[in-house]
Amino acid sequence: MEIQYLVDQGLKRRSNQDFAGLFKNQRNQTLAIVADGMGGHLAGDVASKMAVEELGEQFKQTSFERAQEATYWFIQQLQNENQRIYAKGQENPNFFGMGTTVVALIIFEDEFVLAHVGDSRAYLLKNQQLRQITVDHSLVQELVNQGEITPAMAKAHPQKNVVTRSVGMPGTVEVDVMSMKIFGDEQILLSSDGLTNMVDDDVLAEVLMSERTTQEKVNTLVETANKNGGLDNITVMVIDFNKGARHD
Repeated sequence: MEIQYLVDQGLKRRSNQDFAGLFKNQRNQTLAIVADGMGGHLAGDVASKMAVEELGEQFKQTSFERAQEATYWFIQQLQNENQRIYAKGQENPNFFGMGTTVVALIIFEDEFVLAHVGDSRAYLLKNQQLRQITVDHSLVQELVNQGEITPAMAKAHPQKNVVTRSVGMPGTVEVDVMSMKIFGDEQILLSSDGLTNMVDDDVLAEVLMSERTTQEKVNTLVETANKNGGLDNITVMVIDFNKGARHD
């Protein structure tokens, strides 16, 4: 397994509100996480950094024997983080209303557990087919689900950046969690919407299926998003289960 990632400010934003990280726990299991913050001046930066670093620190203390334990852990820890970020926003007027998306993966020997809140995405490349395995928690996705607009219309919708769930909201946040088996020939792409709003899925697939190294794939995707306008911060993380020794 090989994991590479890059966080880029993009061409239009004055600050970078994306944050990402990789962490190991007591059993040498891996947590990979991407967060895209939102809020006023610096607030999004604070929220995404809090989510990644605090989840990472909590993960370091764990020692999961079964994937189901990771599922419960994700739900509890993201709930805790939701409350922490919301409370910090209430304490400090500069951080009021801040929040963050989270898409995260805990990797076991032969399966992974995926959790997400918001519109940062996870894609799976397997058998030369790329498919999105998360469903955006966004206004336009709800409109698509209701049949009011098509997926093609959603890409150009003026409210496509409005999320319906984030970590940092008042009350309880609903966390989507799933698990999948690993067969060793897959690649996973985790990204913020700064990539997926700028680069079509067929281009994502072409880059992931190419003979580039994992780092080159990450760099190419970020460069492509910037060439297409770079309107937002861009985070790209590629996990290749076919590269190197498992859990290296």
